[in-house]
Formats: sequence, structure tokens, C-alpha cells
Amino acid sequence: MSNVHYPMSTIIQSVTQIFQAMKQLFFSLLFLLAGAFSATAQNDAITRFFEQYAEDERFTVVYIAPKLFQLAAKIETDDEDWNNIREVVKDLGGLRVLVADSISDGVALYKSALSKVPANEYSELLTVRDKDEHVRIWTKDSGNIIEELLLLVGKPDEFVLLSFTGKIDLDKISSLSKVLDVKGADQLEKIKSTKH
Repeated sequence: MSNVHYPMSTIIQSVTQIFQAMKQLFFSLLFLLAGAFSATAQNDAITRFFEQYAEDERFTVVYIAPKLFQLAAKIETDDEDWNNIREVVKDLGGLRVLVADSISDGVALYKSALSKVPANEYSELLTVRDKDEHVRIWTKDSGNIIEELLLLVGKPDEFVLLSFTGKIDLDKISSLSKVLDVKGADQLEKIKSTKH
């Protein structure tokens, strides 16, 4: 077996080339990941709409983080109603609510929010127009799992945007309407009637 000896300059040059290639690959991956994260954040029109009005004094704003749902799911009690609620919230990943009930542009806000719902990402579950009330409910699916439920309500003097995220069971989520003390949440009851 013969030993081949390479000059030190050749070894250093090879190591430098490998290092340069790894560095280039690292920065390329970093650039791609940054692009993917910013595209996701930029494409979430509903989040941007929510944030646009979050500081507006005309609106009541509610945000419940996933961690709070996880904590609530761990509370054990003999109360049957709470145990039913716990079954619903254990799979929820978050809740955002934007409500205005003393405004003059509720239908305009509804139409503005409606125009921001990406039709290619959401499936329409329910549409109701009764006189001056407009209600729409959509779901965002991944396979057989509903990942988001989006509710919009618009009346001349009222606007509601409600978004649940997580692993959502429509029968269970409709039962939350009895518990949520949020204007527009009663519209969740309509989900049950559309399934049967």
C-alpha cells in the first residue's frame, strides 16, 4: 500500500473550497427559510386585518394564546358542562375575536374583511344574508383535519371577526356558542345545522 502525500497548499485549498461551499449552502438555506417565513406572515390577510383594528377604540379585541387552551384543558372538575368545554378546548390552538357593536360602517368592514379571505385557502361552510345581516363561515383544512374556523358577521351597526385555530371538530365547536360571551358567537350554532 503506497502513501500518497499531497502538498499542504493543495490540502488547504481543498478545505477552503469545501468551507466556501458549505458557507454558500448555509446562506442559501437561511435565505430560503427567511423567505418562507416572511411569505407565510405576509400572506395571512386575516391576521393583518385583525391587527389593523386591534388598537381601534371602537372594537373589543380578544386573543387567547394556545398555552391558555392547554392550561384550561388540564383543569379537572365534576362539572359536566366544564368537562364538555374541556373536550373542545384541548385541541384548540388559539382564538382571535374582533367585535364592534356601536359603529356605522359594519357592512363596509364586513366587505373589507371578506375581500381579504383567500378563496384558495378556505372552504365556505355557510353563508346567510337575512335583511341587513351578513354571516359567513369558512374552514381551512389540511387533509381531513380542520385547522381554522373563520366567522364574519356584518350588520350596519355591528361587525364580528372570529377565528379559531387548532384541530377543530365542528360539532364540538358549535357547543362553545353557549359558553362564549362574545357577540356573534351565537352564529356558531348554525354550523351544526349545516352538517345534518
